[in-house]
Amino acid sequence: MKPIIKSFCRLAIILAFIAPAHLFGQEKTGFHVLADFPIHSTGGWDYITVDGAAKRVYASHGNQVNVIDAASGDSLGYIPNTQGVHGIALAKDFNKGYISAGRANAIVVFDLNTFQVLNTITAGTNPDAICYDDFGKKVYAFNGRSQNATVVDVATDKVVATIPLGGKPETGVSDGKGHVFVNIEDTGEEVQIDATTFQVLNRWKLTGGEEPSGLAMDRKTDRLFVGCGGNQKMIVQDATNGNILGAFPIGHCDGAGFDPGLKLAYASNGDGTVTVVREVDANHFELVENITTEPGARTMGVDVVTHKLYLPTAQMKPAPAPTADNPRPRPQQVPGTFHVVVVGK
Repeated sequence: MKPIIKSFCRLAIILAFIAPAHLFGQEKTGFHVLADFPIHSTGGWDYITVDGAAKRVYASHGNQVNVIDAASGDSLGYIPNTQGVHGIALAKDFNKGYISAGRANAIVVFDLNTFQVLNTITAGTNPDAICYDDFGKKVYAFNGRSQNATVVDVATDKVVATIPLGGKPETGVSDGKGHVFVNIEDTGEEVQIDATTFQVLNRWKLTGGEEPSGLAMDRKTDRLFVGCGGNQKMIVQDATNGNILGAFPIGHCDGAGFDPGLKLAYASNGDGTVTVVREVDANHFELVENITTEPGARTMGVDVVTHKLYLPTAQMKPAPAPTADNPRPRPQQVPGTFHVVVVGK
């Protein structure tokens, strides 16, 4: 072997020991579908919320929220009369849950132990996503048609603010440190809200992303993971200044999640995959893999205790032929097929 070749080989061996592992390939998750939990009720679905500590899953379905055991899928109860249900936020320090009822233009409050309805609060028009800010002890319902946020004081269940958002809001998250963030779908922006004054602090363009829907956050590093279904990208954004730190190909995403224990961000894609992005450190990210799920599984909840993912879906009939009155018909759900897909190791 020539000296120059020997030197090159020695250098390669040294680099293999000292270079970060992510430069040489990504460690897969080993995740796959573990179970399907059937839910015997009718209607469409949207968001799903997982309470890992209590071992419960809250699934929006039809005009109610079904509560199931996270380990077995057994039914624990349901919250009825949530017309046009979208999302579920849990204020566990007050033992209350909050449901956005889109067609009722309302927020339904329920007891986390008994599932009994405690209150109904008037929101804006078509409340969609909903989140709890544990810093200010407030619930934010993001209203799709009135393009604003209804802010509710959890201690009193009174509306304390209505925040104009300048576009159609989708998912929101709290950083637990005085800020709430929300995707604005039609303008392609991330909006930062002051959780004390309820004023919009910043509007950041999601350069490289279109129609942001899913949103998750690593509170420790102040990183946002934005699922953009319009052009099938996950945008990684610095929540302190709006800078874009990365962009990764995903599917037709409607939901996102983050597991702080595994440092993994997820995009749930309606084409039947979950895209996984690893946070190597606060400024470096890598695409890991696409996990096969089921078609229609476009939203998700992450159990940060067991590290499992929960995705609602159903079997669908082909869409009917377009008509003048309905030029873009949607596929119809096969009755009795709604279920929650469980993904993990």
